[in-house]
Amino acid sequence: MSTKLDSHPARDDEALRHVLEDASMGRWEGPRDVLTATGSDWDRRIFRLQVLAEAGARLRFADTWAEAEPHSPHALALLANVQALRAMIAGHDKGRTQMEEAWATCRAALDVWPQDVAPLVVMLALLRTHAPDRDTLDHVWSEIKQRDPWNREAHHEIVTYLFPRHHGAQGEAMWWAEEQVALAPPGLPLAVLPLVVLAEAHRCRQEQNQGAYGLVIHPWADCPQVEHALERWWRYRTPQPHACFADDANYLAHALSFANRHGEAREVFDAIGPYATHVPWSYCGRARELFLRHRTWAYSPPRRRKRP
Repeated sequence: MSTKLDSHPARDDEALRHVLEDASMGRWEGPRDVLTATGSDWDRRIFRLQVLAEAGARLRFADTWAEAEPHSPHALALLANVQALRAMIAGHDKGRTQMEEAWATCRAALDVWPQDVAPLVVMLALLRTHAPDRDTLDHVWSEIKQRDPWNREAHHEIVTYLFPRHHGAQGEAMWWAEEQVALAPPGLPLAVLPLVVLAEAHRCRQEQNQGAYGLVIHPWADCPQVEHALERWWRYRTPQPHACFADDANYLAHALSFANRHGEAREVFDAIGPYATHVPWSYCGRARELFLRHRTWAYSPPRRRKRP
């Protein structure tokens, strides 16, 4: 097995890879073409907008495009993502003005294309970072549910909002995540949400008890949420992977690995290919080393090895 991993943000989205090359040189025509072609595939659209925004936050192609085509729903959606990311980078206080600009751009994008889910997902991120108002959160969430009830990114934004380090009470994120898994049809990656919450709880315990809390203590052994993710998503997933497949599959591979279920993890590692993600592996040590080690064990499980 090759130890070469692919960290490109576009992953297996070849069209997006080519567009990012254009965007890095300040050209916005490529982003326009790929977002237009994506249409109302909200899952792929949101992923492409987020990846483009990562580049646009430090460049000006999104701003230039919105100035050239001020009524384009794609230009406005990208600019909203870029402005929101800049606001988050600036922080709660310094980014307040940028947050208001991003919110206004989201509104403008919805005026042009009311069915678009992408600006509403940006609003969820802005609420988490700058304005944790539950009434507004509920309103935005209801708007998303009307358009795309099982939108992956929106669910991840809500569960992140509910983390105790943000605005949720202890246990609230897990309660909400498990409720969503129970309601969602089989085959959807939302079944991974409880694993996201478990990984976050582990990260917090590590951070709070650095002197006493070791890697041998973790929540994945005999964990029903792992089995739920297998049964509710993995074994019934669609043949065509969703845009953030690598993120969800890495959470599942990580959970199976730390539960010493290496044989079951092998199929997940096969599907991941070279697209290892930093999170959640980094919550338990050096991400790249842990990914490669556990992938090796998935093909050749160690004998008499103590739990990690």
